[in-house]
Amino acid sequence: MDFTDIKFNEAGLIPAIVQDYHTRQVLMMAWMNEETLKQSIESGLATFYSRSRQEVWVKGATSGNTQHIVSIEYDCDGDTLLLQVNPDGPACHTGSISCFYRTLSTNKDLKKGNPDILNKLVKLLEDRRENPKEGSYTNYLFEKGVDKICKKIGEEAAETIIAAKNNDPTELTYEASDLIYHLLVLLNNQDVALDSIYEELTKRHK
Repeated sequence: MDFTDIKFNEAGLIPAIVQDYHTRQVLMMAWMNEETLKQSIESGLATFYSRSRQEVWVKGATSGNTQHIVSIEYDCDGDTLLLQVNPDGPACHTGSISCFYRTLSTNKDLKKGNPDILNKLVKLLEDRRENPKEGSYTNYLFEKGVDKICKKIGEEAAETIIAAKNNDPTELTYEASDLIYHLLVLLNNQDVALDSIYEELTKRHK
């Protein structure tokens, strides 16, 4: 196994950033040496080196929250690794999904939203379906079933088309958001995961 381009530090270690392959959320940072990097590649499970205990540890070996490696990349200097993984559970010992759950500073003018909102919306829909909430519009749609949901998608699609024909970006943004929301409700109602859409689009792109 050739690690020629990988630059371990004077202690023989290299920092490894772990990212959720599907949500793109940064989960944690740990250290690897040549042995654990090789073991990670061979086993497919994220394996690190503990500086405090001075021993090899497989993430989730005790808790069950293992991380299945999708890819291992390295930066332009070769001194930092990026692991994209499918986690079996939370990355943090506190039970948090990510170790990075505390905020030091936020620019509210710039933090206006990103693709992660789709993942948050999907989780909310899953929760509404499993734990109905009185007065929830989402639960109303689930209760009415596929015919009602499909009817709403048809209405929102028509309104999206009208907004586009009106050349109104603000209206189009609003209507497209409604359309996407109702489409996600339909996918959840039919037990189709958003990941399946990502996979299909990736196949087509290739």
